[in-house]
Amino acid sequence: MRYLVDANILIFSMWDKDRLSREVKDVLGDYSNRIYISTESVKETILLWQSGKFSSQKQKFTGGVVDLINKEMGWEIKPIKHEHLKTLEKIPIIHNHKDPSDRMIIAQAITEKIPLVSSDKMFPHYKKFGLELIFNDY
Repeated sequence: MRYLVDANILIFSMWDKDRLSREVKDVLGDYSNRIYISTESVKETILLWQSGKFSSQKQKFTGGVVDLINKEMGWEIKPIKHEHLKTLEKIPIIHNHKDPSDRMIIAQAITEKIPLVSSDKMFPHYKKFGLELIFNDY
């Protein structure tokens, strides 16, 4: 099965596995699953990395974020496409949730019909627009 994970799942996977639910650990640990991460999530993670949000004591990987995702995690980076933007245009702003990266990731998951794995408490509100969500309730 295919899954799209967001930045918080990547970060928890690398540095704080205790913050992953059993269900999410099972999804990520099943090697028959294909795990994708959006370029939006990669962008967010690079910003956090460059801002020094990851302490050197917790770092398990000395390369950059892209190498971490591709080589260490074995996940595929999924680019944003024209059809994702068309879906984004159709999704209304819910509960004043204006985070552009979150909304882009949601649109990408809806368009691709890929379950999105996230801990973000705003994401369940988008199920009524077709989002299939694996909520990381740790």
